This record gives sequence, structure tokens and C-alpha cells, in this order.
Amino acid sequence: MPISLSAILSSINKNIDSTTVVRGLGKFMNESQAKIQYGILSGKVDTLTSLPLSFNIAFATALVPAISFARAKKDMSTANKRVSFSILVTILIGLPCTIGMLIFAEQILKLLFPAQSSGTLLLQISSLAIIFTVLAQTINGALQGLGKVMVPAIAFSVGVIVKLILNIVLIPIPNIGINGAAIGTIVCNVIACIIGFSVLKKNMDIKFGIVKYVIKPIIATGIMGVCSYAVYLMLSSIINMKIATIIAIGIAVCVYALAIIALKVFTKEEIYMIPYGQKIYALLEKFGIYN
Repeated sequence: MPISLSAILSSINKNIDSTTVVRGLGKFMNESQAKIQYGILSGKVDTLTSLPLSFNIAFATALVPAISFARAKKDMSTANKRVSFSILVTILIGLPCTIGMLIFAEQILKLLFPAQSSGTLLLQISSLAIIFTVLAQTINGALQGLGKVMVPAIAFSVGVIVKLILNIVLIPIPNIGINGAAIGTIVCNVIACIIGFSVLKKNMDIKFGIVKYVIKPIIATGIMGVCSYAVYLMLSSIINMKIATIIAIGIAVCVYALAIIALKVFTKEEIYMIPYGQKIYALLEKFGIYN
């Protein structure tokens, strides 16, 4: 029931926008314009910002049986390693997605929705919620594996209530408008992430080094962002903008992967947790990256 409740609350979170956005925007624009704004949020922005969740869901789902099994065997050391690794991978998935959509919001919208490409600022603001959404997803999987199934539901309930309040307060303000819904979503996921992480830390002996989990991923993402945008600016002046965007995104993926390897974000043991990890490590060792 608590796990089902978490899924229901996720739907309620979206329904908050459907019931508050048009009504709030109606304070300073006509209903037709308000519905167009809501269509941009629900039809384009929410769809794009939900994509990273589909990549991360495997880690969150796999944590539940893995941690439950480790608990049953009283092998919390293995459980701690699995959770630490999953959170690290989640950060490495969420951070570049956040920065990528922040930098290329306009280009992505023009690429995917050439006839209706409005919503750049809304997508940029909404992209800031991605990292917290995927982290909350992984943390909730770990909590459910620990048997703390009510914590994700409670954490998300608090976040949803705060989002509702923020939507009601912010959306009717003309200078904020539809962006108030995006701000509410960010705060909702930040709250759910903080509550979940606090409980997880109390129940598991997990070590989170600032350098490994924060500084190195930020450096790798920064390198990716600078290189990919520089490539885009160079190419967009000589070839079609859409092609330049696709090439720049492809470059971003390659540069990010190389930066992660060069910065040695993963230890040997963590590389072995990746599919074909032994072969990958042997290749990296051959090139002198790992000793």
C-alpha cells in the first residue's frame, strides 16, 4: 500500500498543475492563452524532463530486492556498497541531463517541436528538478528495500503539499506565471530528496565523499557543457541548426564519458559492478588510466 501510495502521489503531483495552472494564469490572461501555457508545460516540458527517469529506474528498482536480500543475510556491508554505487550512478545520469537541457533548451525544443518551439525558459527552470527527481527515485528504492516503505510516501506528501501552496501563490503573479509550476516541482522534489536521504543516512552506514560524489561529477559536467556548446556555436554558423544540435549532443555524451574516466570517478570495485566491468577495467588498465 505505501509503495502504491507513492505512485498515486506522483500522479497527484501532475494533477496539481492541471487544476492550478489555468486557474492561476486566468488572473492576468484569457483562458485560451492559459490553456496554451499549460499545454507547453504538460505536453513538452514534463515529457522531456521525465526522460532521465526512464534511464534511472533500473537502479531504483534493482535496489529493492538487492537490499532486502542483504538485510535477510545480515550483510549490510554489501547493501551499503550497492546503495552508494547506485546513488553515484544516479548523480552521473541526472547532472548532465540537467545541465544539457539547461544549455540546449531552445535547440532541443526547435529540434523536437519545430512548429511550436516555445517554452525555453520553462524548460530551463524545470530541468533543475531532474537531478533531485532521479536522486529521490533511487533513495526511495533503497528505503523500500530497507523496509522503510512509508518514508517515501510521507516525504513526497510533504513535497506535494508545498508544491500546491507554491502553485497557488506564484502562478497568479504576472512576472512568474507558468514558471511558478516549475518552481513548485523543483521544491517538491528537493524536499522529498532531503527527507529520504536523511532517513537513509540514519539507517545505513554510507560514506559520501564530497570530491567523489559532488566535485568530480560537476567538473565532468562542466567540461561536457563547455565543449558541447562550443561545438554547437562553431557548427551552427556553417550548417543547419538541427544537425549542429544533434552533433553537439553526441559530442557531449562522448566528452562526458571520457571526463568520467579521466577523473577516475569509479573505483576498480565499482567498475566491476558494471556489465562487462572486468573487460572495461582491463582496457582502462591497458591504456594506463588505472594501475
